[in-house]
Amino acid sequence: MQPLKSFAGGLIADIVRRQPPSPARTAFAWQLVVGPALARATSVHIEGTTLHVAAQDERWLREISRAQATIVPRLQEVLGKQAITKISTR
Repeated sequence: MQPLKSFAGGLIADIVRRQPPSPARTAFAWQLVVGPALARATSVHIEGTTLHVAAQDERWLREISRAQATIVPRLQEVLGKQAITKISTR
């Protein structure tokens, strides 16, 4: 039996993946993956398959860079395997 959290996360990811690409879809996926606190402190946009992240504070950018190996696969789960291949911070 699958835990409810796992099931719900998969269902939400499936719904998000079916939506047309847009800034709102990207921002929503970002918030799902990194959580509301980090999402509030950052802004994101996609160019090609690179997610560009801007933050209010350099410390957030360091944390994102360190966690990139975890964040990218989670974003791929929500947006699709080919949607995001790397993260660029600034």
